[in-house]
Amino acid sequence: MARSTRFQLLLKRAFDLALASLGLLLLSPLLLLAAALIKLDSRGAVFFKQERIGRGFRPFLIYKLRTMVEHAPQLGPDITVGEDPRITRVGRLLRRTKIDEVPQLLNVVKGDMSLVGPRPELPEYVQAFHQQYEEILSVRPGITDLASLKFIDEASLLARASDPELIYREYVLPQKLALARQYVREHSLRLDAMLLVRTLGGVFRRL
Repeated sequence: MARSTRFQLLLKRAFDLALASLGLLLLSPLLLLAAALIKLDSRGAVFFKQERIGRGFRPFLIYKLRTMVEHAPQLGPDITVGEDPRITRVGRLLRRTKIDEVPQLLNVVKGDMSLVGPRPELPEYVQAFHQQYEEILSVRPGITDLASLKFIDEASLLARASDPELIYREYVLPQKLALARQYVREHSLRLDAMLLVRTLGGVFRRL
C-alpha cells in the first residue's frame, strides 16, 4: 500500500473516531429520551441488532434503535416499506428523523464501520452480488454514502411496488452497488466531508 494511501486511511480513521465519539457524547441525552419513549411505546429491547457484512466480508452486528414491534423479523420480510404495520408509533418518528441510525456511531468507534462508506448489506444480498462486493468491501461500510442520499426515501419508493423485494433486488440494489463502487474509486476526506454535510442537511430538512 502506498505511503500516501496509508496516511489517508489513518487520517480517515482518526476523523471517524473523533467525530463518532463527539457525536455519542452530544447525542447521549437524545438517545436516553428515545430509549425511554421506545420502552413506553412497546415491549422489547431498546436496541435492534442485525448481522451485516463488513470490510473483507467479515460479519458484524449493526446497532440501531428499535423501531418495530418485538419479533418483527418473524412477522414479515427483511425489507420495510411504507406504512409497514410492524413499525411502532415512536418508530415512525425515529425513522423519519433518522434518529434510529445514531447507535451506529458505536459501530464506528468499534471499527466495524466508518462515518462515510458503502452501506452494509444483509448476507444474502452480499452473496447474490459477491463479485461487485469484492471491490466494495475493500473499505469499511459507512453510515452514509452516495446511495443513502439518492435513496433517502427508499421505503416510500418500495411501498409503491407490487413486489418490493423484487424491485429492491433488481432495480434499487444494482444502483446502490454502482454508487458504492464509484465511492470506493473516488473516496477522499474532501468527499467524505461533503457527504456528511449533505446528509446532515437532509436530516434537518426532515425534522
